[in-house]
Amino acid sequence: MSSYLECSARQRVQALFDAHSFHEWLPPAQRLSSPHLAQLGVPSSFDDGVAIGQALLDGQTVYIAAQEGEFMGGGVGEVHGAKLVGLLRRAMIDRPAGVILLLESGGVRLHEANAGLIAVSEVMRALLDTRNADVPVIALVGGQNGCFGGMGIVARCTNHLIMSDVGRLAMSGPEVIEASHGVEEYDSQDRALVWQTSGGKHRWLTADCDDLVSDTVAAFRAAALRGLKRPARGPVTLEELEQEHRLLAQRAALLPVEQWEQTDNQAQTLWQALGVKQTDQVGQMDATAVKALRSQEVLS
Repeated sequence: MSSYLECSARQRVQALFDAHSFHEWLPPAQRLSSPHLAQLGVPSSFDDGVAIGQALLDGQTVYIAAQEGEFMGGGVGEVHGAKLVGLLRRAMIDRPAGVILLLESGGVRLHEANAGLIAVSEVMRALLDTRNADVPVIALVGGQNGCFGGMGIVARCTNHLIMSDVGRLAMSGPEVIEASHGVEEYDSQDRALVWQTSGGKHRWLTADCDDLVSDTVAAFRAAALRGLKRPARGPVTLEELEQEHRLLAQRAALLPVEQWEQTDNQAQTLWQALGVKQTDQVGQMDATAVKALRSQEVLS
């Protein structure tokens, strides 16, 4: 398959990395399933919705995790999270060329509630420790379910974040926002609205992702290689955090709340404030054209 969006987790792994190089740890044959789902009478998966292991990327050894969006929307539970943490902890010891996370998740698995929340927090801690050990962590976001909730935060904690123009990334998913604030506030069925506020093009124009690619496996592979060679961020530092806070403060000052309420298209208004041209044409542009629109001022 050429479309990253249409691939399953294991199809992405097989297509992205060097042929026949993937060695899976804790494969389905070991039947490592969630005990919580069984207690609730909910169907489980023998890999708990995530494949982990090692592979070669252009001859370089990398550790990888691929979330399966078809199983509970890629939701994170106790076992799912433990597999991600174990992968990252092992990377700190073995020091591969990098860790590649193929993220597709709606966030915490509600069936496991607190166990899932704890799992995501442990993933974040392990990821930041891995970064501080000088092992780059690269996230790829382009699956059908997007990357939301706790895993949306995990994606933004990585050294390098790559999205496709059809990928989505946010803290809260469209359905969650609609359920909590009403369809008048956010219509989850409005595809233009959803992609203008959480889609890959929007995230690129606001500098919330580090590379934007078309929806092909080949494009993601090439971008992953670029990210390994030159990740956007290194170990976490106080200076980096302070710079991020200054950037967020500048963004908040661009458009006061009262101005937000007076605009018909908030996304386009924000892009214009960031110096982006041709904002009314972004939806029809391909990834290459959108990449050319982002001004240098957005990055500073």
